[in-house]
Amino acid sequence: MALRNAVMAALLDGEASGYDLAKSFDASVANFWRATPQQLYRELDRMEREGLITARVVRQERRPDKRLFSLTETGRSAVRAFVAEPPGRPTTVRDELLVKVQCADVGDVEAVRTALTARLEWAAAKLARYERLRERLLSGRTEDEYYAQAERVGPYLTLLRGMAFERENIRWGETALRVLERRTGTAARAPEHTAPPE
Repeated sequence: MALRNAVMAALLDGEASGYDLAKSFDASVANFWRATPQQLYRELDRMEREGLITARVVRQERRPDKRLFSLTETGRSAVRAFVAEPPGRPTTVRDELLVKVQCADVGDVEAVRTALTARLEWAAAKLARYERLRERLLSGRTEDEYYAQAERVGPYLTLLRGMAFERENIRWGETALRVLERRTGTAARAPEHTAPPE
């Protein structure tokens, strides 16, 4: 999948500046796609040249002018065409931490445990961010009410997948730390992580 498809998915929520898009990319599509701000800005320029998006300049006092991007009809057609394509193969996991864990028996177990602890903290922070976003999306409604009333349910469904992914990262990380602790006979240094109930 190309970055542009994720950008167009984010722009389905309405126009956004490059800065706002880069900032909100974490909240809208980061649970399934990652990009640096530089990659995002380059892609916005390409997409504008290709007519997938359009930009309007908003003049600002005491700040640089900003460009607000929105999907063109060509862009919306590209989104529809992308959605209609059969998906490619499921993504495979390419994670350096897993290679380190694979080698834990012959390497520096303490270094692996430190890396696992850092990953647990990262996953817990992401899950907390996703939980806050979920509360904002629901805005006091039940999930059933949201599904019946929301203009779009796709962002919520992908958010649920991102939350499930981070919960599983936490479960696996805690298991790995417990096993390594038993193998080495040392106390785990990992903080307590309690994944919210699904």
